[in-house]
Amino acid sequence: MERLLVLGAGAAQLGLLEAARARGLFVIAVDRDPAAPGFAYADRRAIVPVDDEPALERLAEAERIDGVIAPGADQPVGAAARIAARLGIPHPLAPETAVLSTSKLRQRERLADAGVPQTGWRVISTPDEVVGVPCLVRPPDRQGRRARAVVRSSKELRSAVKAALRGSRMGLCLVEELAEAPVVSVNAFSRDGVFHPLTVTDRAPLADVWESEHARAAAALAREAAGALGIHDGPTVTRIRIDQDGPKVLELSARLGGGHDAELCHAALGIDLDGLALSAALGEPVSDRRLRTRRRVGAACVRFLAGDGEPGGLEDAAAIRGVGWVSAYRGSDRAGAVLATGSTREEALERATRAAECIRFRAADAQVV
Repeated sequence: MERLLVLGAGAAQLGLLEAARARGLFVIAVDRDPAAPGFAYADRRAIVPVDDEPALERLAEAERIDGVIAPGADQPVGAAARIAARLGIPHPLAPETAVLSTSKLRQRERLADAGVPQTGWRVISTPDEVVGVPCLVRPPDRQGRRARAVVRSSKELRSAVKAALRGSRMGLCLVEELAEAPVVSVNAFSRDGVFHPLTVTDRAPLADVWESEHARAAAALAREAAGALGIHDGPTVTRIRIDQDGPKVLELSARLGGGHDAELCHAALGIDLDGLALSAALGEPVSDRRLRTRRRVGAACVRFLAGDGEPGGLEDAAAIRGVGWVSAYRGSDRAGAVLATGSTREEALERATRAAECIRFRAADAQVV
């Protein structure tokens, strides 16, 4: 039985963990949270932060793993690639390529060198430097939301830059422009240097539906970005802003998306993106058949749930026509999700909304003292 180390067991890793368990792999899952929902699919769990690379490597050696994967979050992507390289096991990313995925400054520099269109950015080292607002500020050498802030007025700028500088090991702040324009994500899989775009999604219902030619242009730009970063194998998710003068890269992550993107891909196209990612992590060949569209629906969407307490109404939600699945779990800012499909975007959204409205969260009964 092949042994797979999965870095992360939160809501963003649930689909991959479930797929690994269904495939019959021996799954070792790692997370700092003892109550992480993904541990339910693990044969063995380890309460270890995913940024503790020495501890992760000791665990990988002790478990004699055949592969390691970091789905749904940028932070452990580099550690997974380096651990695989040191242990001599397969991995879709070389360590130097993984760095370009996780260091947003290095990534932007590489994209600039390659002439890939991207949104405006600059690096500053003091809070006194003049930058325009609105903008996003963050440490260029930290992943996640640590010291990251959206700044919409000049009054907020100085304190946000100071926080980013304090959070940076390099003493630098990355400032990225913000603009009111549609943002889409291109989920793709690369095999032997060939980029296969799969889905183009938006993160929220937009006031105006973007045109299909924008989807094609976004997919072409994602291909260009992956090539510039040297990505030859494995999944990628590229966030792209659709400006009036054309699409521009916001960021590329060399991993599965964290918003049930793989499940959306399977619902819309019949392509098992979780399974493809598992094969890449284990060094298995991927056939043409597995990258071929098996079904096509008009639209698919995921609606996230928020609430505290015990969920009810899940069966009623799942019974609604077009609802693919309903999942309740405890994430950092989510309590579950609903996936729905439809012949049109509007129909998929309407079905997901109706399903979400069926679900109620019951708080614990008050104790009389």
